[in-house]
Formats: sequence, C-alpha cells, structure tokens
Amino acid sequence: MRKSLMFLTVAAIGLASCNSGFKKGEGGLLYTIHEDKDGAPVKEGDFISVNLVAKTDADSVLFNSYDTGKPVPTLMPKPQYKGDVYAGINLLSEGDSATIKVNADSVFKAGDKPKGFKGKYIVYEVKVVKIIPKGKLTDQVFQGRVSDYFKGEAGKLKGLEPAKISKYIADNNLKATKTATGLQYEITKQGSGPKIAKGDTAVVNYTGKLVNGKVFDTSIKDVAQKNKTYDAMRPYKPIRIAVGAGAVIPGWDEGLQLLNKGSKVTMVIPSNLAYGEQGLGPVPPFAPIVFDVELVDIVHPNPNAPKPAAPQMQMPGQQQPQAQR
Repeated sequence: MRKSLMFLTVAAIGLASCNSGFKKGEGGLLYTIHEDKDGAPVKEGDFISVNLVAKTDADSVLFNSYDTGKPVPTLMPKPQYKGDVYAGINLLSEGDSATIKVNADSVFKAGDKPKGFKGKYIVYEVKVVKIIPKGKLTDQVFQGRVSDYFKGEAGKLKGLEPAKISKYIADNNLKATKTATGLQYEITKQGSGPKIAKGDTAVVNYTGKLVNGKVFDTSIKDVAQKNKTYDAMRPYKPIRIAVGAGAVIPGWDEGLQLLNKGSKVTMVIPSNLAYGEQGLGPVPPFAPIVFDVELVDIVHPNPNAPKPAAPQMQMPGQQQPQAQR
C-alpha cells in the first residue's frame, strides 16, 4: 500500500512539473505565452497568419508549418468546443507566441486517434505572424486588405528564391550547370548511348525535396521509409514519363533531355519551371525544388504502331456522343 501511495505521489509531482508555468483555461486548456506584444487579441472573423508546430507531449511532430516555409493563413473561426486550440489563439495578438496544450481526447473522437498516437495532450507551438481585423470593415474592403497581404508575401518569397537556390548549391557542393531557362543541374553519373528525345518514354527513379532537405515525393521505397513519407498503398517502382509531351513540370521535360540511359542527375528547379506562384501540396509558392533522378531506361516509340485515327469534322449543332464510363 505504501509503495502504491508513493508511486501515485511521484506521478502527481511529475504531471505537475510537466504543466508547470501553464495557465488553465476553459475545457482543460493549458497555455503559456512566451512573447506578449501590445495590440488587440485576435477575434472571430479576423484574418490571421500563424506559424504552428503541432506535436504530442512525447515530442512526436504531427504538423510543422516551418517545413513549408510559410505560415498558415485562415479566417479565425469560432472555437469548436471549450478548450480547443482556437480558444488559446483567441488570447494572442499580432507578434505573440505561445505554447498551447489541448486534451487529445477532445481533438480526436473515440477511435479516431492516429495509429500509434500516445500521450494525453496535443501541444501547439504558435506564433501569430499577422492579424487583419475584420471589425466593421465591409467584406470588399476586408478582402482587399487580405489580398494585398498575400501579394506582399508572394513578392517576398519570390525575392528570396535566387538566394535559396545559391545557398543549396553551395551547401551541397554541386558543380551546377545553368541552362538558358534557369534550370541548374549536375550529372552525378554519366550513362551511355544517345540522349533521350521528345517522343521517347523515360523510365525513371526519383526523389523530390525542398531546398531545406525535406523529401516530399519519391519512387524509392527505402527513401520514403527513411523520410517518413511511406504510403503502403503506393507501388514503389520506376515511373514512365512521355518526354516532351507536357506531362510533367517544365524543369523535368528539359532536364530529362540532358540524359542518356543509366545517367543520374541532380536538378535544382526554380519555381517558374515547377509549381510557380501557387505551389502544390507540400511545395509552397515560389519554392525552388530539387530532384535526384536516375534514367533507368529509354523506351522508343514503335515506328510500326498504327497511327491514331484523325478526328472527324463535326457539323455545327451536331450532338457529340457521350463518353463511355
């Protein structure tokens, strides 16, 4: 009995020390504000831009906006329940940073916790980068201010791109050759035979990453597992690409045509040859990206293959047949 009481006492002390320095809000919310700037706190309906790291209380990272190189923009919603992360953000003003602990059982409904999730809390490290108050502004004026903010941020990202590319090349000791379009590449293994050409099909293995080194896509199982991007539903094998057909980003179409069979290349692709000002998924706007590519094989078109039938002329008003499902 005494051992049990001692264990419970030690556990209680440990829990208290884990949450020392935290204030308690409604619904079991725990928070501590690290930077407390002057200014009005964010309100429901305001536009906010925040950098955010979400992790378990065992320090397993669930989400990190710093990996994408841009803060998360959103309209501040009404808290979904007492003690959610928005209730914590409601306490902050522009420039503030805080640690917010939210009960994991409140975030995940019964049975919806991610596989392997352990811990009582989800811990959010939050930095409020920008607040645009809605207040009494008309929707048109408010949306205009938000649009101006996005334009300004896009301009900053675009301006930083050349320095990011130069830094990556220097940090990784690449002996890069720059093409007229701005693609930079180093052939790390020379293949043999003629180079691939438009109309050929490239069979390639590849790994794509941001210039901070974070892998966002790969065809190689070991690389995916090592970088925690593995998807059990996906087949990991070389992919086939029709060269010069616009089936891939321009940087790939250009870069592949520099290679012959067996070549390996590192391509540093500026955003105008990749995903541009919009970005895509984990690739933020105006983000240069890096691909390590191996040209495993070249499949040439069959000269004896039947030509596709020429499309028939359609008279005005003639109904088109429905596509088969």
